[in-house]
Amino acid sequence: MKMIVTVNGQHFTATLAQNSAADALAQALQQGALSLSLRDYAGFEKVGSLGRRFPAGDSRMTARPGDLMLYQGNQLVLFYGSNTWSYTRLGHIDDLTGWAEALGGGDVTVILSLKN
Repeated sequence: MKMIVTVNGQHFTATLAQNSAADALAQALQQGALSLSLRDYAGFEKVGSLGRRFPAGDSRMTARPGDLMLYQGNQLVLFYGSNTWSYTRLGHIDDLTGWAEALGGGDVTVILSLKN
């Protein structure tokens, strides 16, 4: 399943993972897009509340640029760098062209929607 991740007006396509967390996110997005405010953390990721809990299956992994992760069951993490921690994979950006620049420095507004 595909999702559109809009970062400050720039659109990126992501492929959702095949797990219960990504399935629950897709079901939530069927009700409408989610608009989120994400803050920069440590110069390699953006993180913010999803406003609800999703089923987590956290395991220790190394996230890479373009990874979309669930943290603590209710936080969305978008990676433009790399980090090793316990996450649940939600998906990955298909084409990273402009991804790091779009996330850039500071806070961002992100809209998640299903791709038709």
